Amino acid sequence: MQTQTTPTGPQSQATGRSLEHPRREAIRLEDVLHALSDPMRMRVVRTLAEESAELSCSVFDLPVSKSTTTHHFRVLRECGVIHQIYRGTAKMSALRREDLDALFPGLLDSVLAAAALQEGRLGGDRG
Repeated sequence: MQTQTTPTGPQSQATGRSLEHPRREAIRLEDVLHALSDPMRMRVVRTLAEESAELSCSVFDLPVSKSTTTHHFRVLRECGVIHQIYRGTAKMSALRREDLDALFPGLLDSVLAAAALQEGRLGGDRG
């Protein structure tokens, strides 16, 4: 998979903190579907889809350990679903909606709508 390193500003460059993201043309449908298949990752995507701004990873209150949360964010980033960047000491995340919509028109909206319907049908947790 082709990746691109995201420059993250002077402070991050000085500390060597940068993150690998797949280039748009390298994002694969099966990877996106894999990333969206996990309830915790779906919860992250649904939250990001509701926001127009980047969110700090600390905003997400997932009922899993910190290392598992880190794993879920890494899967989402490496599969091309989210973009992450360091801003000071915070790791900020945003949905790669423009890329996903260009590559797979309607997919993200359909998955988000289906998740909302499922939540309404089954109730409870947004997982």
